[in-house]
Amino acid sequence: MPVLNRIAAYAEEMKGWRRHLHQHPELAFDCHQTADWIVARLNEIGVDEVHPGIAKTGIVAIINGARPGPTIGLRADMDALPIEELTGAEHASKVPGKMHACGHDGHVTMLLGAAKYLAETRNFAGRVALLFQPAEEDGGGGQVMVQEGVMDRFGIGQVYGIHNAPNIPFGHFLTNPGALMASVDTAFVYLTGRGGHGATPHECVDPVVAVVGMVSAIQTIIPRNVYALDEAVVSVTQIHTGTASNIIPEEAMFCATIRCFKPDVRALLKKRFYEIVEGHAAAYGVQARIDYDWGYPATINHPDEAAFAAEVAREISGADAVNDNSVREMGSEDFSYMLEARPGAYLFLGTGPGAGLHHAAYDFNDEAAPVGASFFARLVERAQPLA
Repeated sequence: MPVLNRIAAYAEEMKGWRRHLHQHPELAFDCHQTADWIVARLNEIGVDEVHPGIAKTGIVAIINGARPGPTIGLRADMDALPIEELTGAEHASKVPGKMHACGHDGHVTMLLGAAKYLAETRNFAGRVALLFQPAEEDGGGGQVMVQEGVMDRFGIGQVYGIHNAPNIPFGHFLTNPGALMASVDTAFVYLTGRGGHGATPHECVDPVVAVVGMVSAIQTIIPRNVYALDEAVVSVTQIHTGTASNIIPEEAMFCATIRCFKPDVRALLKKRFYEIVEGHAAAYGVQARIDYDWGYPATINHPDEAAFAAEVAREISGADAVNDNSVREMGSEDFSYMLEARPGAYLFLGTGPGAGLHHAAYDFNDEAAPVGASFFARLVERAQPLA
């Protein structure tokens, strides 16, 4: 696999970076120590500009090429998850209840490795904008960075990102020319009835019966309202009610995650969700309140940029290791906001066998960092060549 020779020489240093980040995870927008550490590395690397404090703890760093030209954006997310780590690794998280269970420590390392190479070689025209983003897992830091004007402020013309993919063959790249990841909305439903003794249900308004009816009916949305070839998911993930075997409770709640790829399908799912909950509430005589969180949009690659990124990936990993017509998946990503603002593409990089993302035993494969860094570096050199 033709990892760039200069980047291959950074492999041990990159491993040290990644493992330091893994030991010190931070959540959402509160990535203060992470941001300070990244800024210190960027200054050591010798980038030309460092702009911290974007989206609270995000960073944009600029590297100038050997002659004027456009600006390309490269993004890495840097937040962790509220999970107690079970890897048993020497470099395991030192923060109780927090760990890098999605590989964002590896993403930061890839981008720093590319930055070091690009700052040394300058073998490109224009500028590179390195986007270190907080709050991908929770809070939509990508949206906030876009809202705070990073694309216009730094003149970014196109933008690219990578996510590691455990249990995909090592060094393989996956992408496609359209929708790669789903939108995600979350609905919280709070029901209020009239509680009482389990022996006298006729004197009560039972929210348990109501919540069971609603959850069952919601499962009909996909097969009976969504066109069969439009992928969508509605999964009820929590139900909470009751305190004892002989008490009909006053209240119940449930929540659901709602995912799809098309805006019209997304609107339909919300409409039917409200209709079912409100209709069943009236039928069962309970009061219902719905908090519907309109979350990340679908991550939709731009066709030309996706094809170009796949071409660069083939240069790094070989033609047989790149699938540029990959199936889309129901996971979500707030890189979607950056792709709404500028043309670009998102890719998955296989890291080989291991625990899956968001698992307490997950750990990023350090051997993948030079591969991702080489991809980013060649992407810049190919997109903005000197010749």
